[in-house]
Amino acid sequence: MTKQETEVLTDVKTVFPVLESREVWHGRVFSMQSERVQYGGGVAVREFVKHPGAVAIVPLREVASEYNPEGLPEVLLIDQYRHPVGATLWEIPAGLLDIPGEDPLVAAKRELAEEAELRAGRWDVLVDYFTTPGGSTESLRVFLARDLESIPLAEQTFVKQDEEAFMTRRWVGLHEALAGIFAGRIHNPSAVVGLLATQYALQASHELRKPEAPWLR
Repeated sequence: MTKQETEVLTDVKTVFPVLESREVWHGRVFSMQSERVQYGGGVAVREFVKHPGAVAIVPLREVASEYNPEGLPEVLLIDQYRHPVGATLWEIPAGLLDIPGEDPLVAAKRELAEEAELRAGRWDVLVDYFTTPGGSTESLRVFLARDLESIPLAEQTFVKQDEEAFMTRRWVGLHEALAGIFAGRIHNPSAVVGLLATQYALQASHELRKPEAPWLR
């Protein structure tokens, strides 16, 4: 085998010279960018969405109950209306990294509290991914949250806005959620990626990364 074949596969941050960059459009959350980029001896125009990035959380519990006497893994899903695709989707809690300099874990804790009314005693990184690397800068980190407890009503100081006001929450067996993915009933990318990663982590007893692990974004 060659040296290249034995090296650990890893994505690498790479920067080509940008000859011109201009903002085509600016919105509330993201903007459209157009750049002329030098590739070797040629020049290409690349148009893409400039996005602040986001975090998502898989809330996981493995506690025996009347409806789950064996304590099989369960995940919390929320349903949310997504206007661009004209559908209400089952998702995992998530939120934008739109506060400059905010630690991703802090953002994840806030979103778990606001959308699921939960806090977690254990946090790990499940997976990082670019949502649309050919057309957007959006990078997303999915956390696994365990040792969950409900936040008392007296401590809930957040106000649900926009689509959040209509969200409902539902605990679902992990196997049921995975079946929903393969049956074409669950479409949200963070949910699909996060739930599949959770199953792999539990089955393989895979050692997960710490919340402060490096992130290519």
